[in-house]
Amino acid sequence: MLDAAKYSAKERLRDGRTVEIRALAPDDKAGLLAAVDHTSSQSMYRRFFGAKREFSEKETAFFLNIDFVNHVALVAVVEEAGRAAIVAGGRYIVQRPGTAEIAFVVIDDYQGQGIGAALLRHLAMLARDAGLKEFTAEVLPENIPMLKTFEKSGLQMSTRREPGTVHVALQLC
Repeated sequence: MLDAAKYSAKERLRDGRTVEIRALAPDDKAGLLAAVDHTSSQSMYRRFFGAKREFSEKETAFFLNIDFVNHVALVAVVEEAGRAAIVAGGRYIVQRPGTAEIAFVVIDDYQGQGIGAALLRHLAMLARDAGLKEFTAEVLPENIPMLKTFEKSGLQMSTRREPGTVHVALQLC
């Protein structure tokens, strides 16, 4: 069985740069908050379905305190100006046996490079290894890039539309 808490893999971005997809670590707080600062209001709205510019201490603790069983979080890290920088994150949270909700955010400067797709692939692999059968997601109808990422994932996808939300289900097996 894979150890999600120690997970790390390298991927090549569409522009040729290398990105490390790795488990979120407890000492990633500064990097996570810096990534939020570099994410546009529109991208934050797409992720949180409302205006969001900063997190409370309680929210920050929730995002950082991962058990890697029922709550698994990966980050995408690149080298910028000689130092590691978090440029994206993805996570799943088990909602009921066999099913987890999945969510992502990629800072604007790195959107369109395949990072969301890479995070989805790695999270799906970890989820399958943990015995999960399905990912669910709530997506804004105007978030076409995320919907396309799900469609192109190779996972069987079903959707249900409601006013203001697309409910997505991805089969992992």
